[in-house]
Amino acid sequence: MLSTRETRAREDVDATAGCNSRCWCGLLARIHYIGSMFARRFSIQRRDASGLRHACPIGWIDNFAMRNFTNDPLFDDTLPVTDGLLEAGARVPLYRLQPAMEDWFRRKGYLKSGERLEVAEIGAQQ
Repeated sequence: MLSTRETRAREDVDATAGCNSRCWCGLLARIHYIGSMFARRFSIQRRDASGLRHACPIGWIDNFAMRNFTNDPLFDDTLPVTDGLLEAGARVPLYRLQPAMEDWFRRKGYLKSGERLEVAEIGAQQ
């Protein structure tokens, strides 16, 4: 008997079976995100000039996380998950992540004058 996970995986494969085109059939297949890739999760928030917090779009976070943009191997163990959420490995230090992200977002024009970036580890002991 197949487990629920194996059944879903088999259904996902079946969804793309029979596709004879040379295109990628990713639109038909479902992706199941189970658990976390890395042990740590970070909240990535933009604080506007009036003090309101906004989740940073995943596109901004992904742009930072791509090594060919930052050229810093220290941030290789990062994975953008959704708007305002980044997963990271144990060797990614928060004290370097926040200023590096803020600098990158300012250089890209994502953060305007009077805005700042807040990066906080979710579930970390204070």
